[in-house]
Amino acid sequence: MTTPSDSHAIAERELCGLVNGLAQQIADHVRERAVALGLTPAQATALREMTGPMTMRELAERMSCEPSNATFVVDKLEKQGLVERRAHPTDRRAKHLVLTAAGSALRERLLELLAQDSPLAGLTPEQQRALQGLLEQAITRS
Repeated sequence: MTTPSDSHAIAERELCGLVNGLAQQIADHVRERAVALGLTPAQATALREMTGPMTMRELAERMSCEPSNATFVVDKLEKQGLVERRAHPTDRRAKHLVLTAAGSALRERLLELLAQDSPLAGLTPEQQRALQGLLEQAITRS
């Protein structure tokens, strides 16, 4: 006989499996698109997250990694001429990361590729917003 706590545990396990499966599909999708552009998945993630000038700490937070890992990725992007480090306008201890013209063009191409056949493409914009809200709610509870 299945108890209510057993049913809850089964439902939670199944939900965790679905979230993990989606995360893996998204990671595979990013990896495939990154390789097509000659990037690593981490470089693609950094470019995707660079919506404007930001510090290394801000980028690392968006990438969900340590600042030292983001620094390694940015060093590679800088060597490729895609990112520049500039003086921060208000904090002389910090640097602002800024996309170069080539970096902006590559980011646009990456965003186009990421939108194609995305694992989330089967959801309407409303469903995507609802999923985002539910995931944010789950994350902020922990």
